[in-house]
Amino acid sequence: MKVTISHLDGMKFEAKTAKSSFIIDCPVISPIEYFLAGIINCTATDIVLMPKNQDKTVTDLVVDGEVNRNEAHPCKFNTLHLTYSFNSDADDITAGRWVMASLETYCSTINTIRNTTKITYSVAHNGKLIKENEEMISGTGTSIDMGEIESCPS
Repeated sequence: MKVTISHLDGMKFEAKTAKSSFIIDCPVISPIEYFLAGIINCTATDIVLMPKNQDKTVTDLVVDGEVNRNEAHPCKFNTLHLTYSFNSDADDITAGRWVMASLETYCSTINTIRNTTKITYSVAHNGKLIKENEEMISGTGTSIDMGEIESCPS
């Protein structure tokens, strides 16, 4: 995988991948917000694809992510809580397993930060809360101070 970032003007950058490109307009949407959106989109994709592979259907999927960050630089993620809400034609146990499989195995972005960020999640399935403030089994976050750096406002 390769991504190229080119400065356009002011605080606008173009990100180019092998398949497409998009504009990062900092601080309208900061790089850290794009990062968080990428993390959430990765796991959301899993929650659509896993059921599809099992001849099940997911509708009304919403995944909210809330991050607590260091106040001092580097303002890394300390905790991330994900709230999944969706309907499906599967039972609650299967729906919960989809989320757990995404977090523990399939979502590359989650698994990239799991050793430095404490990750918890809740799941509402077919209008019923089936998991609340569950912790990922693997990875618990650590305290690593990389010193201060100058960065884009976030």
